[in-house]
Amino acid sequence: MAPSDFMLRRQVREELPPVIVGAGPAGVRAAQALLAHGLTPVVVDESPRAGGQIYRRQPHGFTRDAKALYGTEAARAQNLHATFDRMTPSLDYRPQTLLWNAQPDCLDLLHVPTREASALAWRDVIVATGATDRVLPVPGWTLPGVYTLGGAQVALKYQGCAIGDAVVFAGTGPLLYLVACQYAKAGANVVAVLDTAPAAQRYKAALAMSAQPAVAAKGIALVAWLKLHGIPMHHGVQLLRAEGREALAQVAWRDHEGRERRTACTALGLGHALRPETQLADLLDCEFEFSPLHRCHVPRIDEMRRASTPGVYLAGDGAGIMGADAAEMSGELAALALLLDRGIAIDAGRATLLRGRLKKIEQFRHALEVAFPFPQDWAAQAQDDLVVCRCENVTAGTLRRTALECGAREINRLKALCRVGMGRCQGRMCGAAATEILAQVHAVPVSQVGRLRGQAPVKPLPLDLTVREAAHD
Repeated sequence: MAPSDFMLRRQVREELPPVIVGAGPAGVRAAQALLAHGLTPVVVDESPRAGGQIYRRQPHGFTRDAKALYGTEAARAQNLHATFDRMTPSLDYRPQTLLWNAQPDCLDLLHVPTREASALAWRDVIVATGATDRVLPVPGWTLPGVYTLGGAQVALKYQGCAIGDAVVFAGTGPLLYLVACQYAKAGANVVAVLDTAPAAQRYKAALAMSAQPAVAAKGIALVAWLKLHGIPMHHGVQLLRAEGREALAQVAWRDHEGRERRTACTALGLGHALRPETQLADLLDCEFEFSPLHRCHVPRIDEMRRASTPGVYLAGDGAGIMGADAAEMSGELAALALLLDRGIAIDAGRATLLRGRLKKIEQFRHALEVAFPFPQDWAAQAQDDLVVCRCENVTAGTLRRTALECGAREINRLKALCRVGMGRCQGRMCGAAATEILAQVHAVPVSQVGRLRGQAPVKPLPLDLTVREAAHD
């Protein structure tokens, strides 16, 4: 390449706008900070409207008010939506656009409605991809009527419907109570909340949780509301199975005293908290490290949200589950880091303030892990005929036999041998469970069996897509 060509390409790259992936709380605040400092970002988001999962907007024409949709978070949701709406004319906003692959010089996009594929050149990118459900399968979880907690939320917020006319919510974590409350307030029939965490764990975490009194109060209010409205809540349970012939009819569970019980229902919302959505960070060649707090590998970041790959910044739950408030702060902080790295002056005091607030929220997050502990005996209790990977119909027994007979001690090796995680979800639903079983088989900590590496496309692509002529935007 001639020197003049090299200099021209370098100049073009330096003039590229920053890219933000995701228009949830982190992405919106990142865009706001960049615009305030004179940069116009490209905002790529899968959803048709900004807000993310926590503040997901209902489609045009739906009339439920913000209080009904978001409860105590209505004011924050409305503020975030209004902020983004004001900014939209100043942004290069690309809704309903899937970022399905990342390369060193470009990001591969698909505009879902038109099925048009294109490539977007990038210099720096803020990844705000959020979180996904952490699912621990139970026998019968493939029956019609069984959903994740996140899926139940999408149905209620975006589609304006409940997942069933008699709903059980089961698992553990703050999201369990939030979704149950949202459903009950919307008029759905919530017949039970089944929490695998013992009630005593709340008391153990009470002192640490008091460091964030406003947030703790919201959680207490959710539980109090459910109690006041007569919704049964059971703690320290073991989920046994979802039962039914052609569709879900009841949930079998064991209470904290060891008695087996059944609750009739037509739908089950299942989830054990959330896990970071990290596939894009992986494709961007970011370094990962195991986080005991999140019980999984997460991208390594510095205190300003910089990843190990130059030009990559991680904001929101995609770098670790911290909640919506922290997502907004981390989005702004990532934008400040990007500005700083571009030689643009920032308010250093503001960055220091944001880092301090995030540190306090992280301490609160540790308290939540005490209050809602991961059921570490799940893998040992999983029967061999339990379907773990529903895409490829891989059972727990297949995972165990493959691990032992073939000597697979790392999750990607196990994947290659038995196809776990090779389906359309790319391990989003089965990855956490598969790593737990692999660790249990070899009697090693889950940190030692690795993580499923991200693969392109991160989500399925249509076969009839068209490719835009220009290689780069």
